Parts: sequence; structure tokens; C-alpha cells
Amino acid sequence: MEILDSLLQTYLENHCEPEPEILQKIARETHLKVLRPHMISGHYQGRLLSFFSKLLQPKAILEIGTFTGYATICLAEGLPENGEIHTIEINPELEEMLKKNFLASGFEEKVILYIGEVFNIFPIISKKIFDLAFIDADKRNNYKYYELILNNIRPGGLIIVDNILRKGKIVDRQNQESDMLLLREFNDKITVDARVENLILPIRDGLMIIRKKQL
Repeated sequence: MEILDSLLQTYLENHCEPEPEILQKIARETHLKVLRPHMISGHYQGRLLSFFSKLLQPKAILEIGTFTGYATICLAEGLPENGEIHTIEINPELEEMLKKNFLASGFEEKVILYIGEVFNIFPIISKKIFDLAFIDADKRNNYKYYELILNNIRPGGLIIVDNILRKGKIVDRQNQESDMLLLREFNDKITVDARVENLILPIRDGLMIIRKKQL
């Protein structure tokens, strides 16, 4: 789901860090074996997630929505030796593939995978403080996820939320579908939330970058 045209997207991919071989393999397998393979982060967005992680050097990352583990591995690239990423995936059918992908990536010891509903899983880790969070799950619950985890993000930490522009359709006020209304509401609420500052990047399907203020 790209907002930019294909030629410009290819140009961007050719002018950033190459896609690691393990991620190329995961992308191929995802497109061959998994429904809705477009949900994968992909080369350019994956390198952006890796870049943010390397800048922050987070000791702890939270990911909501693992899918096939592509973004998980990108985020794990910035972890220090004792760092860890906690990732929650609702679909149990992906567990075997995920474990195989994490093992092949070399990050299996840093990835802690949970299978189940976010609201059931989060209490298990609710005492942890995270430096970085990535929300890429069912969009209807974006704001609930945000409120659920905000107190567990350190001041100065980041929350990144995927798919917040819907191929640019977010600005079409004629579109009154319930999902679109919830997405607009989410974007509007974050923009006026005094606890954070935010920036929308028009990358793929839109990324919201949220930084928790040091109040």
C-alpha cells in the first residue's frame, strides 16, 4: 500500500541501506504463503524503523502486531546487547513461521513473542518501561492501544503507528466509513494531546511518529 508512485518508491529504496537477505526471504515467503501480504513493512519502511531504533538504541521495545516478523527484526537491529523486543501477535497460525524467522535472523534471544489479544497480554508486561513502541495491528483499536501503553513509554521515547493515511484517502471527507472516521479521530486526538508531540510521514500507507514529552 504505497502513497508514492512506483518510480519514486524504487528511487528511495535504491538510495537507502540495502534490504538484508533474511528480510528479503521473509518478504518472499510472506507473499507466497500468507494472506494480505501487503501488511508487511517492506524495504523502505523497514529501513526507517531500523534507523529509528539505531538512533534510540532502546533497551526495550514493544510491538503490537507482529505479522510475519519483518518489522520486528528491523526494530531489533537497534537493540544493545542486553536489549529486548516484546511483540504481540493475535494470529496463532503465524507462531511457527515467526519462531523460524526469528531464529534465522539471529535475534531469537532478544525477541519475546506473545500470541493472543493485546488487552489480555499487556498486563503480563505492564510493569516494563519501553523506549520505543510500534503499533501495527487492527486500526479500530489504535487509540485504545495508545492509551494502554503511553504510561509505559519513557519520557523522550517514541510510539510509531502504521497505516494512518490510508493511501491518502484520509483527506476525502466524502468517505464516512466507520474505519475512516475512527482513523481521523485518532489522528486528531494525537495532534492535540499535550502529553506528546507528533509528526506524520507520508511513507507507504502513512506513519505517525509520536514522541512522549518530558513533562
